[in-house]
Amino acid sequence: MGMERNKFLGIIILLLFSMAGCGKQAQTAGAVQDGREAAEAGTETFQTAADSPVAGKKVAYILNMASSEIFQLCADRCVETAEKLGMSCDVFFSGGDDALFQNYIATCASEGYDGLFVSHGGQDYSYKFLRDILEAYPDLKIVTFDTRFQDVSGQTQKIKGVTQFFQDDEGLAADLLEYLCGELYPDREQVNLIKVWVGPDYLAAFDRRETGYQEYEGSGKIHTLEVIGPADYDNVTASMYEVMGETLKKYGEGEVDGIWVAYDAYAQGCYQALKESGKDIPLVSADICNKDIQYMLEEDSPWKACACTDFGANGEQGIRILALEINGDYGDIKDPATGVSADYMEMPAALITQDMLEADTAITNLYDIAPKQYGSVENFVTNDWLEKCIGY
Repeated sequence: MGMERNKFLGIIILLLFSMAGCGKQAQTAGAVQDGREAAEAGTETFQTAADSPVAGKKVAYILNMASSEIFQLCADRCVETAEKLGMSCDVFFSGGDDALFQNYIATCASEGYDGLFVSHGGQDYSYKFLRDILEAYPDLKIVTFDTRFQDVSGQTQKIKGVTQFFQDDEGLAADLLEYLCGELYPDREQVNLIKVWVGPDYLAAFDRRETGYQEYEGSGKIHTLEVIGPADYDNVTASMYEVMGETLKKYGEGEVDGIWVAYDAYAQGCYQALKESGKDIPLVSADICNKDIQYMLEEDSPWKACACTDFGANGEQGIRILALEINGDYGDIKDPATGVSADYMEMPAALITQDMLEADTAITNLYDIAPKQYGSVENFVTNDWLEKCIGY
């Protein structure tokens, strides 16, 4: 009887786990973490990685930038997600060297990789280069992040079978400006800004952020006093410290309402110059890292907000899409914002303000205090077998 009773209890427990696994994960500010923890606890209830339809496939994450905290988050989640799907994932950082970036892609293609998740390709070559790669290796699957496709005449193009996704760069810009105008200066008809940006045609992400900026400028909500950028692109933080220091000397008390920065590495130098000047001018920037959070938490810090996406989630999204491409499930690659099949989508922006931060906040636990859309499982493409392997 004892053995029968234990067997019965075991069946009940398995049923309970199965029922729990079929439910949707709770959607909170830390929803992706909740979902991942639930998946880790119950993956075997669904199926093992060996049962995945893409088990044994070999993929790579190839980034045309140097390693950094956010890009390492992305790389780590790429590897983790691939392993949950029974795939292997190698990581390559080109350090911003376009030739090396293209060489990594060509080498992986020639060595028989099944899929490539490529990030930050230059818009002056990515379209032709990736199209040529796929013509030479038609079984290869490619997903791109922050990579625009333009032909020699500057016209936007698509590559059949390649899914592109981006941060909502326009949203990053707009969230920062709405915070400046709506929260910090709600009674001002127009806010006077120093704009820290480089372009056009410098980086695809910068151009997309410029689109969001122009909407506010065109509406008259903001007035740009001047546009500045680094003089030395090999050391942008130190360069922006010098450029911002000289720029601030031109303006008297109350002439500058805020400083809008397109990239947080630039903002770090701006912050140091601003603190040294003693001027009380709010600073906001796109992207985030631990140094930014440290500066925002300093006493009387003028760094008031960052707008960002979860780069861990960006990595998982890239591998999820790549897995669907490899398995031929293009119909399941749907824009989470619309639920419609798409070969182009964006990860939503989230605004992190100074007053949200806690003493122990870091990019690894940012979901604890971030708005709901930061890293939410609702942002991910999925289908039945992905849910079985990953849990959401």
